[in-house]
Amino acid sequence: MPSDGTRELDQAFEGLEHEVPDRVSRAIRWLRDPRGRKVRLPLGVLFLVGGLLWFLPVVGLELVPIGLLLIAQDVPFLRKPVAKGTLWLERRWRALRGWWRTRRGSRGRGAGVRREERRA
Repeated sequence: MPSDGTRELDQAFEGLEHEVPDRVSRAIRWLRDPRGRKVRLPLGVLFLVGGLLWFLPVVGLELVPIGLLLIAQDVPFLRKPVAKGTLWLERRWRALRGWWRTRRGSRGRGAGVRREERRA
């Protein structure tokens, strides 16, 4: 039986909830509730439209994946591709964050060594 992507979408939402602040996580859980459909679909469309207006100073391209996630909750054929894309973005984000932390950590130690070398 082919998967409709519900499990992958749930996994994507759970990963997103772990990455965002608690307040945003609660909002995501509320929006995912079946009773939130009346708010979820219009909000998803607004996020997509806002993402298309990326050139304006207040909105950005980051609104597109959020809008797709909200819409995919109710549109079955979007669940799997949106979930896979979100999981990919999440993996890339974690890798970038780990790289940045190691770079900042090594830079702080390395800068001290360089100063020492200059003095000698």
